[in-house]
Amino acid sequence: MFGVVQGDQYRMRNITRRLALALPVLGYLASKTQALAQAAGASVKPAAANTDWLHYAGDLAGTRYSPLDQIGLGNFKDMEVAWRFATSPYGPQPEYILACTPLVSKGRMFLTAGSRRSVVSIDAATGEVLWVHREDEGERAARAARRGSGRGLAYWTDGKEERILYVTIGYQLVALDAKTGARCPGFGDNGIVDLRLNDDQEVDLIKGDFGYNAAPAIGNDVVVIGAAMSPGDQPRTHNNVKGYVRGFDVRTGKRLWIFHTIPKKGEFGYDTWLNGSADVNGNTGVWGQIAIDEELNTAYLGVEMPTGDYNGQYRPGPGLFGESIVAVDLKTGVRKWHFQFVHHGLWDFDPPCAAILADVPINGKIVKVLAQPSKQGFLYVFNRVTGKPIWPIVEKKVAKGDVPGEWYSPTQPFPTKPPAYDLQGIGPKDLIDFTPALHAEALRLIKNYVTGPIFTPPTVYKRDGTWGTIQVPNQQGGTNWPGGAYDPETRTVYVYSKTVPTIRAALHNTNKAVSDMEWISMVAVPKEDQTLVRDGFKPRDLTVQGLPLLKPPYGRLTAINLSKGDISWQVAHGETPDQIRNHPALKGIKIPRTGQSGLLGPLVTKTMLVCGDAMSTTAPSGERGAMLRAYDKKTGEEKGAVMMPGPQVGAPMTYMLNGSQYIVLSIGGGNVKAEMIAFRLPRASSGPARPPQAGD
Repeated sequence: MFGVVQGDQYRMRNITRRLALALPVLGYLASKTQALAQAAGASVKPAAANTDWLHYAGDLAGTRYSPLDQIGLGNFKDMEVAWRFATSPYGPQPEYILACTPLVSKGRMFLTAGSRRSVVSIDAATGEVLWVHREDEGERAARAARRGSGRGLAYWTDGKEERILYVTIGYQLVALDAKTGARCPGFGDNGIVDLRLNDDQEVDLIKGDFGYNAAPAIGNDVVVIGAAMSPGDQPRTHNNVKGYVRGFDVRTGKRLWIFHTIPKKGEFGYDTWLNGSADVNGNTGVWGQIAIDEELNTAYLGVEMPTGDYNGQYRPGPGLFGESIVAVDLKTGVRKWHFQFVHHGLWDFDPPCAAILADVPINGKIVKVLAQPSKQGFLYVFNRVTGKPIWPIVEKKVAKGDVPGEWYSPTQPFPTKPPAYDLQGIGPKDLIDFTPALHAEALRLIKNYVTGPIFTPPTVYKRDGTWGTIQVPNQQGGTNWPGGAYDPETRTVYVYSKTVPTIRAALHNTNKAVSDMEWISMVAVPKEDQTLVRDGFKPRDLTVQGLPLLKPPYGRLTAINLSKGDISWQVAHGETPDQIRNHPALKGIKIPRTGQSGLLGPLVTKTMLVCGDAMSTTAPSGERGAMLRAYDKKTGEEKGAVMMPGPQVGAPMTYMLNGSQYIVLSIGGGNVKAEMIAFRLPRASSGPARPPQAGD
């Protein structure tokens, strides 16, 4: 054995010596060949430079766009897994939902991971861990409003120092050295700013209903931080903490400004809360991502609704700045303009994601545009300098509900362009119709509920009457926190949305230990009614023989031309779920692709649109998993797909490193433990994307 190894070593040294002698000659020949080709006018493609992904959505404008083109429609299906990074070890319990979009700088990837929300730096080429940082917050984290690994972090550099900033589960802003993971001692108190302090209100440091899942936004050396509270279907109190937004100095952690999302007495908007109700209500946090225009020195805040999500008896009036977009000065926090999407909301239609900022030709002029995707399925488009809508947004009369003591806005804003990109409201034509029998059953089901167009309000649950209102889209949208993407070449916004109904009903609250509100949203049918059946249906049942109440698609991708305000195309996204494809009532019926409902966000590049499935399905081969799909940006035609071990749970990103383009996203959900997965082309194929071939 020794002789064989020794002989192998000798032969390897001999080969190495010969290569060393040959390389200079080969290099000379290569340089001469390149010079001759250039002299002859031939095009020689230089090696692709490394690129970074420095913000949650690629940039502060929320575009989730990359000009990379090594991976394209012609070779997407050839991608292979480059590495996988499991996140469950970063906490005491396994992690199944990893909503984070990672960042990449100089070949290093940064992400939040695990049930303790650790910050991890890994090698972006191999997935190898470089460093880990974790804050142990004890009871403060255990009681926090928003737990889990969160949706990401922020990167900042002045060209010399590099920092990673994130918000802990216990609502503290932490600054880390990007090279080592150590806290930056000059920031706040040894690298930490306690966000429950210096907030213009008294907040319990342990029990305060505060948290933040989003990534901080940093522009012009200002860190902008919002707030998120507990889900608001049955809030403990209408006088919850207030979700003010603050700006901090990225170097020192000093608070620079605060914006009162519920105005204080004497401030603009206070009088939109009738009877002084601004003083005794809470929430209105900014829980989604925040877009920033550094040139205009403006941050764009998507403010959620006040307490509670579906009951507003204690907050009469339109209630600024609930469910609004607010443009504030990045250095001072002073309001520049605002627009309220929903007056006195009762549907949880708050802005879920960062607005998209783009410079778009409209009627022959370049306009600085802000486009806000929404849960309600509207894309609201404004001049982001002035706040004026690009196309008229008109007030239309809406229905009034029957909840005692509730205040109802007589009108709501409706954009005239672009048209709604998902189903709004519900009627007979929207119901399942795979067979006449299923459609007839659906018609019987909806007789138990109030139905109507969007903004039909919640109604009182009546055992012997209607069981509430069917709301479409539901409280998750439409579009949710992953947001959309924007292609500057086609001037197109690409957005995923889902079509799922829910029941909105009000119950008289007899247990003030649960909530101090007189009427609360029904999340559980009263015990005495749980066996109630009418027309074959129970009060919380919105399915027909286990099938979705509504027609497909259940999830869709839509392309919206920002120059024209038109929908360019729309397709069902995601394969038909197994439980629908294999349902006995549909045996022998050809079901078109239904799409899948989930919380998804797309990535757009120079060559394609990319988005993963929301759930796993079974392939004809018997293999089970979810697909990552590539679409033609101009037509919506699917051109390629690769199998993933589980569904997409975080929006994808891309970068170039050492000659290879990577596409990375988080997967998980169900019984699939969360992980980051990276794709690239096989090494021999890492050249420019070939054009689509026949049969692709």
